[in-house]
Amino acid sequence: MARPKKQRIASAKIKETMFAPQGLLFGITDLKGDELEAMRLCDKDELYQERAARRMGVSRRTLERMLFTGRKKVTDALLNSKAIQISIPEYLLMKGKG
Repeated sequence: MARPKKQRIASAKIKETMFAPQGLLFGITDLKGDELEAMRLCDKDELYQERAARRMGVSRRTLERMLFTGRKKVTDALLNSKAIQISIPEYLLMKGKG
C-alpha cells in the first residue's frame, strides 16, 4: 500500500483549468497543480530547486520528480495536440496571491 502524500504548498492561485489547442484535439493530459507550481517556481521565477522545494514544503528530490513529470506532460501535449487539464489534488494547499 502506498504511503499518503505529504501536504504541498502552492503560492499561486490557478485561474484556468483547461488549455486546448485550436483544431483537432487528440486527447487530454492531466497536469497536477503541484507539477505546475514546481515549474512556475523553477522555470518562470528561476529559483534553484532547493529553494523552490522549501517553498512548497517538500524535499528537493520530490520537487525534481514533479518537474520531470510536469515537463513531460506539457511537452507531450504540445507535440501531440492534446489539451492540458489542470487538477488540484487534495494534498495541495493553495496559499497567497496568484
